[in-house]
Amino acid sequence: MISRIGVGVMALCLALYIVVVGYRAVLMLGTGEPIAIAIGIALLVMPLIGAWALIREMQFGFAADRLGRTLDAEGGMPEAETELTPSGRIAKADADPMIQRYRAAAEAAPEEWRERFRLGVVQDAAGRRKDARASIREAIRLSRG
Repeated sequence: MISRIGVGVMALCLALYIVVVGYRAVLMLGTGEPIAIAIGIALLVMPLIGAWALIREMQFGFAADRLGRTLDAEGGMPEAETELTPSGRIAKADADPMIQRYRAAAEAAPEEWRERFRLGVVQDAAGRRKDARASIREAIRLSRG
């Protein structure tokens, strides 16, 4: 719940930023000066890129949360098989064998989003965020397919 509040606050801050910067951009465009016009255009484009990135992240987060709740309700979330570090991560010595096992399960069922999502959860717990995001993104794609 706290993360959703954080996302909401970020979205509101971005909206406020877009309004303020948009106003400044219009002022810059109205000067008629070539450099001011270029800066005005940049001031219009950059917040839009930021808004696009925030929307994409929110879509990813909501979809991943939905799949996680579904899998948890089915009793299919991976269990902590080993002792975790104080930060909640899988110990490095235990991470590779677990990831390999979940990767093999995901590769054995390439069209099953649950297996790919489990792999992503284990990768995240092992501290491999980039791999985890790719696996969860693939799970989202498979769940829609």
